[in-house]
Amino acid sequence: MAQLYFRYSTMNAGKSLELIKVAYNYEERGKRVLVLTPCIDDRSGIGRIVSRTGIKRDAFPIYDDTNILTMFISENEKEKIECVLIDEGQFLKKRHVQELTEIVDSCETPVMVYGLKNDFRNELFEGSYYLLIYADKIEEIKTICWCGRKATMVARVVDGEFVRSGEQIVIGGNNMYVSLCRKHYNDGRLGDEGTRPIK
Repeated sequence: MAQLYFRYSTMNAGKSLELIKVAYNYEERGKRVLVLTPCIDDRSGIGRIVSRTGIKRDAFPIYDDTNILTMFISENEKEKIECVLIDEGQFLKKRHVQELTEIVDSCETPVMVYGLKNDFRNELFEGSYYLLIYADKIEEIKTICWCGRKATMVARVVDGEFVRSGEQIVIGGNNMYVSLCRKHYNDGRLGDEGTRPIK
């Protein structure tokens, strides 16, 4: 039975690498996958998934007006799709998530979405909110804080300082976001060197 999976974590937990690995496993067995990523994440170019390890993969871009269900039906008519894989799922819109449920329920094709759950202010992204509501299975991909505890929060760093205000979506990588445990997120500590000022 097909299901909608939401696999979430903080930054730098290997979500993109996991997606690329799953796609490879399907394709190695001669099964086609449909890989997508929201166009808002254009750090490596639109329609590109890049792991911190350097492994890359092309993907169909998702724009605000993209109908994922229509895209799936069109691509599935060309060649059967065995699984849909989506990176950066936190950037999906509510209707995108609802379209994914139709792919699962009506087309009986599994969908795996990878992304963040909460932002740097500790609030849910739109995509994450609806994935938590609609997903059949919710799985955490674990990573650690600098102290060794499980990281559950994402800190935004601007000019070397921990900040807690600003626009929800600002695209950046290791130079801008740090995964922290709750204790060090609340303390505003980015590492052993001590407490950084919180803006």
